[in-house]
Amino acid sequence: MKKQKLLLHACCAPCLSAVLERLSPDYELTVFFCNPNIVPLSEYERRLEGVRAFMKLVYPRVPLIAPEYNAQVFASCELCYEYRFAETAKTALVLGIGLFTTTLTLSSRKDADEINAVAARVAREYSLSRLWADFKKADGYNRSIALCREYGLYRQSYCGCSPAKHRKEGIL
Repeated sequence: MKKQKLLLHACCAPCLSAVLERLSPDYELTVFFCNPNIVPLSEYERRLEGVRAFMKLVYPRVPLIAPEYNAQVFASCELCYEYRFAETAKTALVLGIGLFTTTLTLSSRKDADEINAVAARVAREYSLSRLWADFKKADGYNRSIALCREYGLYRQSYCGCSPAKHRKEGIL
């Protein structure tokens, strides 16, 4: 039986690791690394290289698309999600893929309901389907930690955006 195509928005290698493991048996995946929220450029490059290295080692047949870096500051997490999902939806349409989802729901610090609501809005706007997910459930977050240890994946300490980086550093 032919697998359904799914465009998977990826934020980083740690989240991608457990989500790819979970989805790859059931879907024909393409990974889309679109994260203009990540600053500075060196952090963006480190995360993208982590995704590339992990995929080359474990999922070499899964295509990876990474648009050119275009740093942006968003007024809220919701606007950031909306931008990234719109870019994911546009890419899905170009590729002829009718379904997308995101690794963002794996994070224990992110609200899966909020992420899924934004993804649903974007999916409707672009006449696509979206796979509802809360990848941290069913031990997804802990599986990600185990895979990071197994493959030596870089685990960042903030989502990537400037406000989160400053909070981490005690500036805000």
